[in-house]
Amino acid sequence: MKKIYVISTIAALLVLAGCSDFLNRESESILSNEQVFSDQNMITSVLANYYGRIDWGQSLERGGDYCILDEATHSSGGPDRAQDYWDDIWRVYDYGLIRNINQFLQGIYSPSAANLTDTYRKQIEGEARFIRAWTYFNMCRCMGGMPIVGNEVFEYAGGMDITALQYPRSTEADLYDYIINECTAIAQLLPEGRTTNAARANKWTALMLKARAAVYAGSIAKYNYLTPEIKTTGGEVGIPADKAGGYYQIAYDACQEIIKGGVYNLYKNNPNKGANFYEAICKKGSSEVIWARDYYYPGNTTGFTNGNIASSVRGDIDANIMTPTLNIVEAFEYINDRDGSLHTRTADDKDYIYYDRAEDLFKDKDPRLYGTIIYPGSDFNGIPMTYQAGQKYFENGEWKDRTGNINSLDEDGDVLTAENGPNKSDDQYINNSGFNLRKFIDYNKDASTRGRGSDMWFVRMRYAEALMIAAEASLELGKAQTEVCSYINQIRERAGIQPLNNVTLADIEKERQVEFAFENHRWWDLKRWRRAHVVYDGMADTYSSVHYALFPFRIKDSNHPQNGKWVFDKLRSTWTAVYPHRFQLRHYYNFINQDWINRNPKMVKNPYQ
Repeated sequence: MKKIYVISTIAALLVLAGCSDFLNRESESILSNEQVFSDQNMITSVLANYYGRIDWGQSLERGGDYCILDEATHSSGGPDRAQDYWDDIWRVYDYGLIRNINQFLQGIYSPSAANLTDTYRKQIEGEARFIRAWTYFNMCRCMGGMPIVGNEVFEYAGGMDITALQYPRSTEADLYDYIINECTAIAQLLPEGRTTNAARANKWTALMLKARAAVYAGSIAKYNYLTPEIKTTGGEVGIPADKAGGYYQIAYDACQEIIKGGVYNLYKNNPNKGANFYEAICKKGSSEVIWARDYYYPGNTTGFTNGNIASSVRGDIDANIMTPTLNIVEAFEYINDRDGSLHTRTADDKDYIYYDRAEDLFKDKDPRLYGTIIYPGSDFNGIPMTYQAGQKYFENGEWKDRTGNINSLDEDGDVLTAENGPNKSDDQYINNSGFNLRKFIDYNKDASTRGRGSDMWFVRMRYAEALMIAAEASLELGKAQTEVCSYINQIRERAGIQPLNNVTLADIEKERQVEFAFENHRWWDLKRWRRAHVVYDGMADTYSSVHYALFPFRIKDSNHPQNGKWVFDKLRSTWTAVYPHRFQLRHYYNFINQDWINRNPKMVKNPYQ
């Protein structure tokens, strides 16, 4: 077999990069094109390799990534001292993968693949092109327009003119258009049925990516006026405002096709609405999940459950690497009150509100809170969860605290500080925020051990997103409020909270924040709406810029009429996140690496570089 030297046209000009494990190896274990493309098992292995290379952004592989927003905070091992975001945060630049996919697409139509059926060939073509479109989408949303190489597989020979291999960046609009058009074509190639593990792309996965890409492009076009300096003269960053309506219409139409297709629906199998929400996302086979990063035991598991499980239900020494903030807890509404702020103090702020049980503080909260976060007094797979920072007693006209080490008792044998804390320790595996994550945490105790790991999947696309994009697109297109509300109210009805009679973009933002918490949406939503620099403004008095914790205390004072009751302190969590998070205008787009420009002078920098 002739060894193929392929230039990754932009990412690595003059640097020879190897092909995938199956497509280009020259050794005793080499596999020829004929061996690969005549064997469906080999083809499936190649595709599996590609699927395994697209795990970008927040995921179960990197739990700490959640702590840079307002969803979670570092609990274990000391505070996070970062303030600014870095210029390559979640940056995706993978022309090596795109080249491999283009080689694969050539291979499945080569003579070596002559025995493949047309049906099978179309399906694997659609899957490969979907992975390629997803790769471009992830590059586009972090860097703007990037070079589009189409189906080309470039070969370099010594002495050739390398300028032929140097592609300029596309405009941001052109790259979104490419992704949208690819998804339109891909949807015609892929099967319509859903699978239990949702790991492979189907028609609806392609349509979801089409809808997501279109609503991203539409919102950038409409709201970039809020940050007019975020653009380049060649359009590599920034989309003309007059394109917004067209993109919103594409997003709307794609969602209508998904909704009317009837293959997926909102999961409503458990009468307990909180447990139902957890199952909708975390139970494999859920009728709601369109695409997920799947795992399986044994052989392919993650340590996410092991690292982030609560102390009292862990299966090993690990726990509490990251824990949810009070910020995200208070983003969840009450069933009949849209203000989700927890009621811990009287209206005049002169006294505590006293509760008989810790869980009473959360009475009538949006049931999705239960499905997402473990809070004081709730349970984990039927096991009661106690959070107690210490005891309160009244002395000399003021409340004072008694606290101890984690899992400590007082001299009477009463709980002083619970195993789940919280406290302000910088020791490892200690809860510092007063909450634990439930979403994506495996109920199987063995899954929280180091040696085993969990095969919980990570959901990338689900039916609720189609409804939310339909709501947003119809709002932006000026459709009747009855229609806009009909989409968002399906989600709110499933949750068990009051319907809305009027929807604004602020309502869309709030609904997406809680519905998709920990699902890798919030960062990208705030960026496309040009809201990130407002939400994370670096100011200590901006609630969303800092992390807050909730410390529950039980009153132990035989002389006080509220003896035995529960009270709660809301605290700015400087012991987990020292500085307010500051998103600057330069963070809307990742920086273009100077090395890329050195290899390809046609590349241009992004704003503020």
